[in-house]
Amino acid sequence: MGKFIYDGNVKVDFEDRLLAHLQAVIMAKVRRGESFPFTWKDDISTGGGRTTVYIHPNVSLVFKYHGSRTPQLSPAWLHALSYNANSGRGLYVIPEPDESAPRESAQREEMVFREVPNEQVGASAHS
Repeated sequence: MGKFIYDGNVKVDFEDRLLAHLQAVIMAKVRRGESFPFTWKDDISTGGGRTTVYIHPNVSLVFKYHGSRTPQLSPAWLHALSYNANSGRGLYVIPEPDESAPRESAQREEMVFREVPNEQVGASAHS
């Protein structure tokens, strides 16, 4: 189990493989100067519930790994975590997607709302 430490006082354990994926997504956004919420479910041993922190370029972040090997990153998992991080809800932990499933169909299932261009809205209002 690795450890994610936020601003020196919030500490949470994640499996090393998950932590490596979170680090890749978080650091990519921070390097671009982006801020976003990061939410995870708390372990029942700490009272359960969930915690949300606000990630921004000026906060101290530590990714401490238990193992010495760097886990291999899954492009599908990175894509799914990045997709969430770029949403209004922000980054949250999800299970690793099945690499054998087509990525496009998985995206359609997750996407509930779609933006409708203004021209279509205006045309349907006048019909």
